[in-house]
Amino acid sequence: MAEIDWEKLFEEADRARQRAVAPYSHFHVGAAVLTREGKVYTGCNVEVSSYSLTLCAERVALFKALSEGERDFVAVAVVADAEQPTPPCGACRQVIWDFARQAQIGMRGESGQVKILRADELFPEAFDQEFLPET
Repeated sequence: MAEIDWEKLFEEADRARQRAVAPYSHFHVGAAVLTREGKVYTGCNVEVSSYSLTLCAERVALFKALSEGERDFVAVAVVADAEQPTPPCGACRQVIWDFARQAQIGMRGESGQVKILRADELFPEAFDQEFLPET
C-alpha cells in the first residue's frame, strides 16, 4: 500500500494547477490522485464557453486514472487559487464517493493551511448504488 506523502501529492496537484484552462472564472485548480500501488494521476480544471460542460480538476484526475484501469485510490489532493483549503464541488464529491470512497481528501490553500478529511466526512449522507433498484 502506498504511503501518503501529502507534500509530494500537493506539489503534483500544484503543478497540475499551473496548466488549468480557466479563461472565464480565472480560478485555477489542480488535483492529484494516489493509487494504492503508488501511482499518481493529475488533473486541472478545464473550462469551455458552455459552462455546464466544464470539468473540475478532481474529476479530470480520477477519470484519467480510471481510464488507465486504476480502481484502488488512497488519496486525492486538491490545490486551488484560494487562501483557504478549497473543498471539491458537489459533482466531484459524488465522483469521489463512487470511485474513491476509501480515499483521504487533502486540500491545501495558498496560505499553506491544510485540511484532510475522509470521503464520508466530505460527503455525509451520500447517494450511491444502494438507492438504485436492483436489476
